[in-house]
Amino acid sequence: MKVITKQIKVEIPADSGMKDITSLVAELLENTGLQDGSVNIFVPGATGSISTVEYEPGLKEDVPEALERLAPPDLDYKHHRTWNDDNGRSHVRATIMGPGTIIPFVDEKLELGTWQNIVAINHDTRRRKRRIVVQFMGL
Repeated sequence: MKVITKQIKVEIPADSGMKDITSLVAELLENTGLQDGSVNIFVPGATGSISTVEYEPGLKEDVPEALERLAPPDLDYKHHRTWNDDNGRSHVRATIMGPGTIIPFVDEKLELGTWQNIVAINHDTRRRKRRIVVQFMGL
């Protein structure tokens, strides 16, 4: 088994903004020389997430709106008092969604569904440049 670690850097809008990184991950995979295995995609930081979604205009609005209902901005987050900031909801949303995902690949192709895209999500209250670790494991 071989392990190859790469990085992607993207800028993502605030408040659960999403960036489609599917083609970036697929391009990295093509350059590994690996045929079969899995890729671990992870965003360092406490206010980011990696997930999959049908990346279309409706869901680009629906997902952040659903997260607004789960962790709205107007709650009294204890995190705000701890650090004197405004992103308690960002941490809660990132915790709910998680920082990464694992996707298998076969014959140098990601095993994604027809409408499934890999997205990086920035839950912070400001636009962020995110570094994403992409680690391929396989043969």
